[in-house]
Amino acid sequence: MTYRLILPALVLLAACSATTPSVADPGGSKWTFVAIDGQPPVSSKSSLTIEEDRIGANLGCNGMGGDLKIEQGRLITGPLISTMMFCDGVMDQEKAVADLLEAKPRFFIEGDRLFIHSDKHKAELVRKKD
Repeated sequence: MTYRLILPALVLLAACSATTPSVADPGGSKWTFVAIDGQPPVSSKSSLTIEEDRIGANLGCNGMGGDLKIEQGRLITGPLISTMMFCDGVMDQEKAVADLLEAKPRFFIEGDRLFIHSDKHKAELVRKKD
């Protein structure tokens, strides 16, 4: 009788764990922006690359990057450096992403999605398929 109760409980537990957000280390991963502050990226070439100790982003015009530490569910970047070309229509999102990454944002991974948020900005990304 007890086994009949345990099996359904294990199935439910496994289903819940598959959708539970994770703060796993995203090092060595590449992502594409799906939304920045609730809006789709203005360029289809937007990307975020996270290495063990470096982070880089491009919203379709200027590249930005810097040192990275991952601590307690936060992305902590060293000073970000960026190219400074004028790109009409992209610069507002570039500024939002730079401000987001410099704010020691919280992050979590859910399946193939990465969510990054600070007090002022947020981004949703999907893992790039190689």
